[in-house]
Amino acid sequence: MVYSTRKEKIVGGLTFLALISAIFLSYGQPEAEPEDGSYLISATFGRVDGMADDAEVRMGGVQIGQVVKADLNKNYRVVVTMRVTPEVPLPKDTSAAIQTDGLFGSKFIELEPGGSEEVMADGDTIDMTQSSVVVEELLDLIIAEGKSKRANSAQ
Repeated sequence: MVYSTRKEKIVGGLTFLALISAIFLSYGQPEAEPEDGSYLISATFGRVDGMADDAEVRMGGVQIGQVVKADLNKNYRVVVTMRVTPEVPLPKDTSAAIQTDGLFGSKFIELEPGGSEEVMADGDTIDMTQSSVVVEELLDLIIAEGKSKRANSAQ
């Protein structure tokens, strides 16, 4: 009986140590910089409703990067950090807009290149942005406009 209790304690202790080790390995280490040469840029938006933390970053419909994180700044605006592939040098006057894939699809960031000769580097910020459009608000606006036109034509 004593042997069985001691064996259970050893197995339980080893299981606990394995669990703690797994937690430290997955969360304890800082995120390593990728070796593919990609660079980080950021953009500030008024709202990013429904955009996932790992949303795609596209240009011309082609994925060129991914959202790394989104945080609120001191003015309660959303600062989105994106990782962009090194094969796509972005002009300094690039603009960013949050788009939806179809009517109710996932949200992504669409980048529109400008005409500047200078290109963005790691840590640069996109100044020209367009925030997310909330589909429900858009539908409410369309319905209200239709009701208004119907009421005017009935008179």
